[in-house]
Amino acid sequence: MQTTTASPAQTQLFSTAESCLLAPYDLGAGKLDQVFGSIMAHRIDYADLYFQYVRSEGWSLEEGIVKAGSFNIEQGVGVRAISGEKTAFAFSDDISLVALEDAANATRAIAQRGQSGRVRAHGRNAAALRGTGRDLYRPADPLASLPDADKVRLLERLEAEARALDPRVVQVMAGLAGEYEVVLVARSDGMMAADVRPLVRLSLTVIAEENGRREQGHAGGGGRFDYAYFDDARLHEYAKLAVDQALVNLGARPAPAGKMTVVLGPGWPGILLHEAIGHGLEGDFNRKGSSAFAGRIGERVAAKGVTVVDDGTIPDRRGSLNIDDEGNASQRTVLIEDGILRGYMQDSLNARLMGAAATGNGRRESYAHTVLPRMTNTYMLNGQRDPQEILASVKRGLYAVNFGGGQVDITSGKFVFSASEAYMIENGKVGYPVKGATLIGNGPDVLTRVKMIGNDMRLDTGVGTCGKDGQSVPVGVGQPTLRIDGITVGGTA
Repeated sequence: MQTTTASPAQTQLFSTAESCLLAPYDLGAGKLDQVFGSIMAHRIDYADLYFQYVRSEGWSLEEGIVKAGSFNIEQGVGVRAISGEKTAFAFSDDISLVALEDAANATRAIAQRGQSGRVRAHGRNAAALRGTGRDLYRPADPLASLPDADKVRLLERLEAEARALDPRVVQVMAGLAGEYEVVLVARSDGMMAADVRPLVRLSLTVIAEENGRREQGHAGGGGRFDYAYFDDARLHEYAKLAVDQALVNLGARPAPAGKMTVVLGPGWPGILLHEAIGHGLEGDFNRKGSSAFAGRIGERVAAKGVTVVDDGTIPDRRGSLNIDDEGNASQRTVLIEDGILRGYMQDSLNARLMGAAATGNGRRESYAHTVLPRMTNTYMLNGQRDPQEILASVKRGLYAVNFGGGQVDITSGKFVFSASEAYMIENGKVGYPVKGATLIGNGPDVLTRVKMIGNDMRLDTGVGTCGKDGQSVPVGVGQPTLRIDGITVGGTA
């Protein structure tokens, strides 16, 4: 077998993946060759095998009591065959040569019938080159990094921190989740790549009450490391953020409605950028012409100074990947540069059909799902303005510090987002908090309305999950403080 030079870290990843996903099932290179031979014998352009093992857990605490605890192990293999624009896909939760051949026969049958589909397999010259990937996070097992009793105590400490901050806190809900994922990709072009992906997340919701009025606050974070990340300082930070948000909302007045200047805070408000603009820059929507950005590379699509990147190479971030789910190394891709559209996020299929290069954005929720072009960590780069200067420039407007849910139409770019923490700006000063504010607009149009860009770019704390076509994957977002003129604000006043 021919191999490329791999770093010690990459060698360890291959060793872990092969011992977890191939060796126990007697699936050596010769047997994978056999599977690829069966698939490729029938006018197939490309095929891959995606092996996955996931061990995950979740703990939740409410009112000092463990309300739920879960532990789950999943493993399986997805088999994909591509012919022209058609994709045939089959999967099995049984990793064995019989299952692989059964899945191979299913994909071949789909391709021969000219269908595109996804089926479950009932049974139970590939990989010659090793991909080098990246080394962005330690291949640790978060679940083993802390005894179960200490995981519960961690949640109890978080609850105690929140309650100690203010007597108006009447209810606390906390959750801890961890995941240890091992993947191995074998491709018909001779490439084999592997990754070991840890992922943890801690979340907190508090309810504060005063004079019969109740309001919520939320906080949390995580990334690709183990539970040691959640030290006392981190727990205090999350508790303070959640409690402060709930107390602010206790004093909030109904938000006014109408067109106005909106200042977005740094960090998590980048979720608006992710949803209203990011999805429209994914390759599949642009290949099919359904995105508002389709066919516009090289054109001005945003105000000067607006630069947006998707970067899967930031160490330890929730959205980062050593390799994507096609075995390609993750990349930093400039999407918009100084207002000019430079490119799209691509998986291999859409890149080939569009005559572009893959960007390491081929992602799937699990072995039972096929690949889609997806975001990793998507954010806007810094400008040169001081955030206080931006606020001082607004005579009357809305300062949106945090966001809850929202909806986006990819085809039109229209969005509706609700602010979970917002304030009125009056004569250049942050005034009273408001509740019930929603931002209504069009993603491509909003980009042209950016008037001032702060120098305080911040990434979110590590809580983002993105949904697309029924698949969910972890992502990151971020941005500096932004002034955007003429956004429609829906309010309750």
